[in-house]
Amino acid sequence: MSEVARPAGVRGRRAAFLPFALPHITQAEIDEVVDTLRSGWLTTGPKTKRFEREFAERVGAPHALAVNSATAAMHLALDAIGLQPGDEVIVPVYTFTATAEVVVYFRARPVFVDIDPATCNLDPRELEKHITPRTRAIMVVHMAGLPAEMDAILDIAHAHSLPVIEDAAHAFPAKYRGRMIGTLGDMTAFSFYATKTLATGEGGMLTTTRADYAERAAMMALHGISRDAWKRYTAEGSWYYEVLQAGFKYNMTDIAASLGLHQLARCEELLERRSTIARRYTEAFSCLPELETPPDPMHVEHAWHLYMLRLRLESLSIGRDAFIQELTKANIGVSVHFIPLHLHPFYRQAWQLQPTDFPRALGEYQRAISLPIYPGMTDEDIEDVIAAVAHIIAAHRR
Repeated sequence: MSEVARPAGVRGRRAAFLPFALPHITQAEIDEVVDTLRSGWLTTGPKTKRFEREFAERVGAPHALAVNSATAAMHLALDAIGLQPGDEVIVPVYTFTATAEVVVYFRARPVFVDIDPATCNLDPRELEKHITPRTRAIMVVHMAGLPAEMDAILDIAHAHSLPVIEDAAHAFPAKYRGRMIGTLGDMTAFSFYATKTLATGEGGMLTTTRADYAERAAMMALHGISRDAWKRYTAEGSWYYEVLQAGFKYNMTDIAASLGLHQLARCEELLERRSTIARRYTEAFSCLPELETPPDPMHVEHAWHLYMLRLRLESLSIGRDAFIQELTKANIGVSVHFIPLHLHPFYRQAWQLQPTDFPRALGEYQRAISLPIYPGMTDEDIEDVIAAVAHIIAAHRR
């Protein structure tokens, strides 16, 4: 069907449930995985190394390390800067727990900062007041795939000689002022979870411009071993190795890298489809005053991992949770990103936090809904989502 919409609300309930998210796997990925299985090299090996090289080239970073999750990448980044017990790390409160839990691994403290309600990213105006003599790093999240205001954040970080670690789990292949995310901060962590913009099932990548960080992370990612252990099984390898530190088991497998290589090659195509869906949603929803569409500033290129619609609840006779129930009844899968960290029992109790401590994050969370946005959606799927949202708005408009 054409991208031109039918009048919203003319459709009935979908016959089949539309999942909130699905990976987009083609025959090329399947063939590459089969080739890997037949090669006998299932764990970290030549395809992982090729994936690292090609990813580094794509984002423009001199170093890239493939790991098994963005959580692992962030953990390695904090280890590389030498985080110690009692240290503090700035973390936006509106993010997934992984961004903060890696700080807790070191018995350090995540110091939460409220967001800019327009973008749901860390507010640079709030950042400086939370820096103390114990602050060791700033973690930046590019929420939904929208790059944070890196110029202001980096200026503050440089003024205090603090490293910046980017949680770019949502943000491949986003750009900030023409530069790919992955080269702006000291280190950047990417996620390749099954529903991310580049999917390997489970997986992640750490990029950095610093050789010392890259060397430390590579060693710690595989048991603290002094050399690439996979080379022991090649013609140029040696059986001998030394353990220099008590490390982790964070390496990526060649099976995962096989998926990643072809997802990486198609990244522009996948982004274009996500962007098309986002544009169609925004075109339709901008006409409804009860809705606030996501920002898409001219100086960034959004990755569109999520399409976060926000309800103007004062204009509706229905709350966010009931709105979600109505969409589910219409066979539309939706989600919420995220529950602010200070509302979770662990963080609330560990640092005596109150729900009202971060009013902007709380306010945006209470009115946010993430709609389906993935390359496998058809034009018909997109129009079904638009129609369902518009129907609920019409039924519950004040």
